[in-house]
Amino acid sequence: MMGRMTRQETRTPASTSVRTTAAPEAREAPGSGAARPWRTRLLVVGIVLAALNLRPAITSLGALLEEVRDGLGMSGSTAGLLTSVPPLCFALFGVTAPRLARRFGAGTVVCAGMAAIGTGLLIRPYAGGTAGFLAASALALMGIAVGNVLMPVIVKRRFPDRVGSMTGLYSMALALGTATAAAATVPMTGALGGNWRTGLAVWAALAAAAVLPWLSFARGRGEDRAGHTPAREDGTPAPAGRAPGPAPALRVTRSRTAWALAVFFGLQATAAYITMGWMAQIFRDAGVPAGRAGLLLAVTMVMGVPLAFVIPRLATRLPHQGPIVLALGVSGLLGYAGLYLAPAAGAWAWALLLGVANCAFPLALTMVGMRARTGAGVAQLSAFAQSTGYLISIPGPLLVGVLYQHSGGWGLPIALMAGLMIPQMIVGVLAGRDRTVEDEATAA
Repeated sequence: MMGRMTRQETRTPASTSVRTTAAPEAREAPGSGAARPWRTRLLVVGIVLAALNLRPAITSLGALLEEVRDGLGMSGSTAGLLTSVPPLCFALFGVTAPRLARRFGAGTVVCAGMAAIGTGLLIRPYAGGTAGFLAASALALMGIAVGNVLMPVIVKRRFPDRVGSMTGLYSMALALGTATAAAATVPMTGALGGNWRTGLAVWAALAAAAVLPWLSFARGRGEDRAGHTPAREDGTPAPAGRAPGPAPALRVTRSRTAWALAVFFGLQATAAYITMGWMAQIFRDAGVPAGRAGLLLAVTMVMGVPLAFVIPRLATRLPHQGPIVLALGVSGLLGYAGLYLAPAAGAWAWALLLGVANCAFPLALTMVGMRARTGAGVAQLSAFAQSTGYLISIPGPLLVGVLYQHSGGWGLPIALMAGLMIPQMIVGVLAGRDRTVEDEATAA
C-alpha cells in the first residue's frame, strides 16, 4: 500500500490551506540534482513503525492488569494511579518535544524516543516493586510522549499536501498497534510460559525495530535542526545559504480554538485511557473469561484501524468537523449505557460502539493540523493541545479506580465515563470551527 501512495491534493477549508512545494523529504539535499523518493518511502515506514509503538506499553498492561496487581501487591487505588501515569508523562514530556526538535532535529528526537520505549518496556517487568515498575514505565512513556507531539508536526512539514491521508495512515497504524497488544498479550503470555513479566517485556522488540528507519533521519544531510529543509514562512524553500525569516510570534493561550481543542483532546484521552486501563477488567468482573476480555478490548481498539484512515480524510473535506464529533459522542453514550445495563450479554456490541467513540483521537490529531496554517503553528498547537489535554485526563483513570474500590462495582465509574462524554461533544464542536490559531493568537 505504501509503494502505491501517490501525491494528491487534500481538500481543506480555505483558512487552513498551505502554499507549499513537494514535501521536504522528497527533495534532495542542496546542491544535488536528483530527488530521493526512497527517503520518502523510508520516512513513511518510520512513521508507521513509530505509530505501532505508541500504545502497546499501555494496552498490554491493561490486558494483564489483574496479574500485575497480584504480582506487585497493588490495591485498586494504586492500580488507578498506574493507569493515570501515561497521561501524566505525556503532559510533562510532551511539552518539551518542540524545543528538543529545534535543538537536535525531529528525526533524532523520534529515534531517541523509540529507543526509550524499548528500554523502558524491557526493564519494566523486572525492575522490582511498584516504584521500579512505575519508573521504567515512565521511561517508555517519555518516548511515547515526544512521538505523540512530533508526529503531526512531521506529517504537516513533510507531507503538506497529504495531511489527511498521512494522518489517517499514522492513526491506523497506532490503532493497529493498540489492538494487537490488547489481543495478543494474554495468549502470548501463555505461550511463553504464563509469566506476566515475559508477556510485557516482549513488546520491547517492536520498539527496537522502530529505531532502525529513524536512524536515517537523525540530523539528516541538508536539513536544519528542526529536521526539515529550511523554508520561508509560506512553506516554500528558502534560497540557498539564506536562513528562513522568523515566524510570527504566537501566544497560543490567547486562542479560544486552541483551548477548545486542548479540552477536547483531554476528554477524549480520559475516555481512551479509562478504556485501555479498565475495560478488560469490567468484562472480567462481569464473568467474561480473561482471554475473551482481552479480545473485546482488542475489538474496541481495532475499530480505529479502518476508521482512523477514513475519519481524517473526511474531516479535511468538511468546513466544520462538529458533525463527526457528535456522531462519535453518541456512539460512546450508547456503548456506556450497554456496558452499564448488560456488560456480558452485549459485550461485543458495546466493544464496537466504544471503539467508534475512541476514534475521537485521530479526529483530534487531524484538527491540530487543520487549525494552524504553518509548521511552526502546528508545532505550538500540538504541544499545547496535547500537553494540556493530557493534564486534563490525569484524574480520570485514577478516579475510576477509587470509585470502583469504594463502591464495590462499576455503576459509578461507568456513569462518570458517560457524563464526561457530554462536555467532550460540546468542546469538540467548538474546536471543529473553520478558523486558525494564527488568526486568533498572533501577537501584535
